Amino acid sequence: MKTELCLPSDLKYLPVVEHWLLESLKLELGDSEALQPKSSHLRLVLAEAYANVVVHAHKKQSEIPVCIQLELKNNELILEIWDCGNGFNLEDYSPPQPNTLQEGGYGWLIMNKLMDKVEYSLQINGRNCLKMKTNLDS
Repeated sequence: MKTELCLPSDLKYLPVVEHWLLESLKLELGDSEALQPKSSHLRLVLAEAYANVVVHAHKKQSEIPVCIQLELKNNELILEIWDCGNGFNLEDYSPPQPNTLQEGGYGWLIMNKLMDKVEYSLQINGRNCLKMKTNLDS
């Protein structure tokens, strides 16, 4: 199963994004036990990724669409979030350190902790892609 959702860069659409994710998986898996333990993690990583695109990549320019692709193959879930921003340089990333206050950087940490694999590609056909994978069985 593969599906895609494109919508404006506006945080008011966040409930639509979450609903689309969960309902797409529910249609494919039913109320499967494979989905239950992961659904809150998936909602969190997708919400974080979408919010990062809206706020940082598209700088709240709602006319620029965010495209999200969901693919499910043999209980492996693949999420791709496509944006048209300047991109995020991973070499500049500084993970939050315990006992220090840091503004930003928590989303990347959360995504990497909750997903099995996280990749970020700059400028593929004029867009950037955040790709996250997880096995629903683990």
